Amino acid sequence: MSEINAANVGKLREMTGAGLMDCKKALTETAGNMDAAVDLLRKKGIATAAKKADRDAKDGLIAQNIQPGSKVGVLVEINCETDFVARNEGFKAFCDDVAKKLAGGATIESLDPDRVAAVAKVGENIQIPRFVRYEVSGNGLVAAYIHHGAKVGVLVEVGAGKESTVQSEEFKQLVRDITLQIAAGSPHAVTREAISADVLKKEREIAAEQVKDKPPQAIAKIVEGKLEKFYQTHCLVDQGFVKRNSEVSVKEHVGSVAKQLGDEITIRRFVRFQVGEKAA
Repeated sequence: MSEINAANVGKLREMTGAGLMDCKKALTETAGNMDAAVDLLRKKGIATAAKKADRDAKDGLIAQNIQPGSKVGVLVEINCETDFVARNEGFKAFCDDVAKKLAGGATIESLDPDRVAAVAKVGENIQIPRFVRYEVSGNGLVAAYIHHGAKVGVLVEVGAGKESTVQSEEFKQLVRDITLQIAAGSPHAVTREAISADVLKKEREIAAEQVKDKPPQAIAKIVEGKLEKFYQTHCLVDQGFVKRNSEVSVKEHVGSVAKQLGDEITIRRFVRFQVGEKAA
């Protein structure tokens, strides 16, 4: 016999649209068997034709939470069915609460009762497909940025050699600028060394095919030039720094701030979420 608890009752309600008492009674009569309880409610004409859990959740929001001290941060995607619900203040509050709990160490599984309760409240399927939690090791901090409309969000960890650097306003401003850079530039990796060999091989093949009629010596030079442009587009530190109209690279700007502070600054990792995109 499966346990008959509030979470299971809520899940059955999400699946069928039936009332809480009807769901609890159905689970009791079926000894906690979820599938049998669904069938029972359908036979009684209580279950709705459409199960919310089967409906596509393609809209939603990106939420973030940075804990006090900026040493722990979370970025999470939470999906619903329509933009109408995504713009609802109650749904936004739910997303913020999820991000806060995940930052505190909760798991998506442990938050399922909260999700089920939100489904019952808004009347749409809600899913939490992914989240990333960063915790700083050594000197550094995490920061997040949510773009207007909360359809794009960024989480980044930046490290330094000295704690005094991390506490400086210049460093904090640099980190904020980096989050804006990631949101706008949509890089795939921090550095070119982080690009996989398979991806580079494919890019070389594509570039070579595009100029296959050129002399061999020219092909090699052109391919390297195209690869350099690929790096400048896909690698964060190689991108033109947006706040300087791309006159300098992100790497050069970070180096300038590091020199000013007399320290070494490293962009350690980042993640960029966009609602509905296919997770990497």
